[in-house]
Amino acid sequence: MNSNILQDNINQLALLAAAIILLLTIYVAGKYIKQMKTDKSTGELADENWDGIGEYKNELPSGWAYTFLATMVWGMWYFIAGYPVDGYSQIGEYNEEVQAYNKQFESKWANADKETLQAMGEGVYLVQCAPCHGISGDGMGGKAADLTVWGSAQGVLETIKNGSKGLGFPMGEMPGGLLSGEDAKAVAEYVANHMQGEKPAAFATCASCHGEDGKGMGGMAPDISQYGTPAFVKMVLEHGKKGYIGTMVSFKGRLTPIQEKAVGTYILSLSRGE
Repeated sequence: MNSNILQDNINQLALLAAAIILLLTIYVAGKYIKQMKTDKSTGELADENWDGIGEYKNELPSGWAYTFLATMVWGMWYFIAGYPVDGYSQIGEYNEEVQAYNKQFESKWANADKETLQAMGEGVYLVQCAPCHGISGDGMGGKAADLTVWGSAQGVLETIKNGSKGLGFPMGEMPGGLLSGEDAKAVAEYVANHMQGEKPAAFATCASCHGEDGKGMGGMAPDISQYGTPAFVKMVLEHGKKGYIGTMVSFKGRLTPIQEKAVGTYILSLSRGE
């Protein structure tokens, strides 16, 4: 591929700036090296001194002042005329290419079947999730959340016992130990069964934040009616979460919606032993 860096106006500006800075550096360095050989320190000393080392009350050297002003003028010209913020940039071009590719990717896999999503999710999981959660999703001996129980009643029981932190919903963090014994088991089975069947009386404790329908009262708390589905995993991915070994950052914008769905599909296949 034939390319010429001088055809890019941004590269031209960068080279021009580098040449000017180099010339100024040589001039200023030479000027002050010469002055160091010939000039003697004069002027009024300041009252303060440090271990006998004082400071003169001299004005800022004119060369420094003019260089500073020239740099400010150059910067203003660079951002307003030379390289305006709405002008071409290689980073902007890259972002546009990524957006176009992601749009094409989403369109291609919009109707992917479960097997395809699971295979896609495995690849993303091994790169993005396995370093903390382990290849098998077991949390590597308690170092991170055990994903092999996600989507099951056992996973709900663990959340009831330990609480949930860092999702960032307006209702705040869920403390552990709000339910115990048979009440906790009944609620766990109810939520894991997609809130089908008879609602346990103990669910009133959960409803105070999640609502009677479990849908989170319009975004005030997590929608637990989606527990055990890829949509619930997507919610966690997009909100981030505090774990045992630190904070899992939000993956919103890092993964496409299809990739998030794929990761959720794969994680739930681990929890169901498929």
